[in-house]
Amino acid sequence: MTSATPPSSRSSSPQKVCHSQTQTDVLKPLLGGGGSGGGGTLRRRRRVLSKDGRSNVRIEHISGRSALYMRDLWTTFLDMQWRYKFFLFTATFAGTWFLFGVLWYLVALVHGDLLEFDPPSNHTPCVLQMQTLTGAFLFSLESQTTIGYGFRCITEECPAAIILLIIQLVITMVMEIFITGTFLAKVARPKKRGETVKFSQHAVVSTHEGRPCLMIRVANMRKSLLLGCQVTGKLLQTSLTKEGETVRLDQRNVPFQVDTSSDSPFLILPLTFYHIIDDNSPLRAWAAKGGGWTDPELADFELLVIMSATVEPTSATCQVRTSYLPDEILWGYEFPPVVSLSPSGKYVADFAFFDKVAKTKTTPVFKSSSPQHVFQGGGGVPMPEVADPEKIRLELSYRERGEDGGRVRDSSPLSVRISNV
Repeated sequence: MTSATPPSSRSSSPQKVCHSQTQTDVLKPLLGGGGSGGGGTLRRRRRVLSKDGRSNVRIEHISGRSALYMRDLWTTFLDMQWRYKFFLFTATFAGTWFLFGVLWYLVALVHGDLLEFDPPSNHTPCVLQMQTLTGAFLFSLESQTTIGYGFRCITEECPAAIILLIIQLVITMVMEIFITGTFLAKVARPKKRGETVKFSQHAVVSTHEGRPCLMIRVANMRKSLLLGCQVTGKLLQTSLTKEGETVRLDQRNVPFQVDTSSDSPFLILPLTFYHIIDDNSPLRAWAAKGGGWTDPELADFELLVIMSATVEPTSATCQVRTSYLPDEILWGYEFPPVVSLSPSGKYVADFAFFDKVAKTKTTPVFKSSSPQHVFQGGGGVPMPEVADPEKIRLELSYRERGEDGGRVRDSSPLSVRISNV
């Protein structure tokens, strides 16, 4: 993707701009890797958000990052991948068993209960049948897991052993509650529920009720409902401010709706969400060129689509995300129907047609409703792009009256302001 470059950055050295405390290179492509080849060869594009909703942003150079993660252990454990979580789970329990086994061995060592001390027959140990390090490890494991074989047990001889047993049970109980809670929370996260919500692989642009509309298709692949569905879009695009600052990944809202409403659609069947491309749409410049996604200046964007809903069985909030690059938005195509009526009278959603698109009979055309003035003719008189014959006739008659009246006209062109009414 090619970034918009201000006039002052035409020098050989790349201009550095600062936005959101991040220094970036204006001349570096935003989503593309390298320049485009000859013959209109498209550049390989990078995504900010993958098709399955995962972030491709890498975070670097954070001071005290480990300390920040350790302060929020709950979120750290939830975000941890399963293989690391299982390893940490196993290492935590095995480590506490061995650690307290060593402490029990030291108690027996101080009290003289070990075999190398050859205790007399009337000697009462702190823990019965614990005379080696292996025995101490097994007693620690049996105490922590409350197995209780009845072979090894603590006696009333050593107060220090009683205190150590209490400390071990309290600490390990808290650890078990925390680790088990993170396991349950990770399994019950609505992220897995979001995997049963499907977005269409492509977005299409076609005419809907006389206006060009960007359309995406969303489906719930479970029978359990999603309540309060809200679909919003974010357009990530390089923009240039009035002050000449280049803003990378500038976010602009792209509203979506179903038919004439955007409030809580009933997602029991696959639905098509519309974004009307008008003068207020951030896609108007791209649509004015007929969806020219091969143009590096117009194809400098990524469309993120986010759906938020409430899972009916658990009342948990679920968010599903995807993204569309310009070459994944098909101009002049539409989605074929996926819902049909079976012979038994039931509605059937056939997902074999979910990602399929069909060419429209008429190509959508974007027309701006607000007149834009351009210079026409040799006199340089500003004329409306959408010309009104009556206004042009009045302007020409005004100019003719000015010439017939013998007015002195200077070399500068005559400027006439025409009302938009």
